[in-house]
Amino acid sequence: MEITAREPGRGVYAATGDYVHAVEVRGAERLVFVAGTMGLDDRGRPGGSLEDQLGLIWANIRAILASADMTVDNIVRVTSYLRDPGYAEANAAARVAALKGRAVATTAIVARTLVDDWLVEVEVIAAG
Repeated sequence: MEITAREPGRGVYAATGDYVHAVEVRGAERLVFVAGTMGLDDRGRPGGSLEDQLGLIWANIRAILASADMTVDNIVRVTSYLRDPGYAEANAAARVAALKGRAVATTAIVARTLVDDWLVEVEVIAAG
């Protein structure tokens, strides 16, 4: 499988270092679409802080991907839903850390979550 970042260079605003405008995937045999994942522990309880929830989210995503014999290295797209725009920086830092600095196509949206204690929800697409 080959993953190539696609940046037009002209005609569109520049991406920042933590994401790319597009990712081209060639030769993938499988795609895994991970539903929105919250910062809940294995009993369904939310982490007590934003940082706790972000840690749980990425731990949950790693476990979900492992069930498909994939890792975060297979992620090609991330969409984050934030309860508050003030969470954007911490969310981006958690994503960059989880992906070990690898930039992927990314979107963050401010939205109300179904439960007030859920501060962030993240969905990913992985290819392999």
